[in-house]
Amino acid sequence: MEFALSEEQQELASTVRSLLGRRADPRVETYDEGLWQTLCEQIGVAALGIPEEYGGAGFSLFDSLVVLEEVGRSLVPSPLLSSLVTAEALLAGADDEAKQRLLPRIAAGDVAAYTDGDGPVLDGDLASILVVAAGDGLHEVDPATVERRWVPSMDQTTRLADVRVDAAATRIGDGPAARDRARLVGAVGCAALAVGCASRALDMTVEYSKERVQFGRPIGSFQALKHRMADMLVRLEMARSASWAASYAVAHRTDDAEQLAHTAKAYCGDALAHIAAETVQLHGGIAITWEHDAHLVLKRAHALGQLFGTSRTHRAMITL
Repeated sequence: MEFALSEEQQELASTVRSLLGRRADPRVETYDEGLWQTLCEQIGVAALGIPEEYGGAGFSLFDSLVVLEEVGRSLVPSPLLSSLVTAEALLAGADDEAKQRLLPRIAAGDVAAYTDGDGPVLDGDLASILVVAAGDGLHEVDPATVERRWVPSMDQTTRLADVRVDAAATRIGDGPAARDRARLVGAVGCAALAVGCASRALDMTVEYSKERVQFGRPIGSFQALKHRMADMLVRLEMARSASWAASYAVAHRTDDAEQLAHTAKAYCGDALAHIAAETVQLHGGIAITWEHDAHLVLKRAHALGQLFGTSRTHRAMITL
C-alpha cells in the first residue's frame, strides 16, 4: 500500500472536515441528529463500506475509516463507529435475509449497536438496531424489549450504555465470525479516531503557541517548546501510518490484518495519550478550564484508550 490517500479519498476527507467544521459541537452529550442525517444523506458516510446489493455505496471499509478520522478530529459525538462495527459484524456473520433487511437501514442512517456482552455498549441506549453475538450465534434483538441505560463516563462525547438482553432474540447468523470481525473493525476504528483527535490537538497547540506571548515573544518561538511540538508531530505521523496500514489490511482482509490492527490500536492509543498530555501542558492554565477544548482531547484520549481493548491488551496479542 502507498501511504497516501487517493484523490477521491482526499476529497471525501475534505468534504467531511468542512461540514463538521461548520456544524460540529463537541460540547454535547449525544449526537446531533440533524448533523448525522446530513452526513448520511449528503455524503453517505454510513453507506460507504456497505455493498450496493445491500443498499450501500459499494466503496470499502478503508473509506469509512477515512471519514472516521475526520470525525475524531472534530471531537463531535457520532454514532458512526458503532454503526460501522455493527454493519461489518453483519457482513461477516449474518445470513442473507438479515443483511437484506438490516444493512439498508444502517446505510440510510439508522443508528446500530453491537454487543458480545463484554462491557458497556457503544451507543446502546440510542440504537434502533441492536445486534448481539452470544455463544455460537449472532442475534437480532428488538431494542424496545430490552433494558437500556446510559452510563456516564469521563468522555461525554463517547456514548456508552448498559444493555441487558433478557428478551427473546432472533438468530440471524454465525456468532464467532461476527465477533472476530467486530473486534478488528472496532480496533482500527478507535485507531482512526485517535489519529483524528491527535491531529486536532496538535493544531490547537501550534496555533496557541503563536498567539500566547511571554517575555515579549510568542511562546512558539522558544526552542524547548518547538522540540516538544516537533515530537508531537512525529508521534502523530507514525500513528497515522499505523492506522492507515491497519485500516487497509482489515478492509482487504490481508494475512497480516490482525497483527496490524493490534499494532495500530496500541500505538495510536499511546500516541494520543502523550499528545493529549502535551496539549494540556503547553496550553498552560487555560487547558484546565471548561471554556477551552483541551479537556475534551484529554477525555477522548482516555476513552479511546479503553474502548475495544487497552494498548497493553493489544500489545500482548502481537506475535513475533
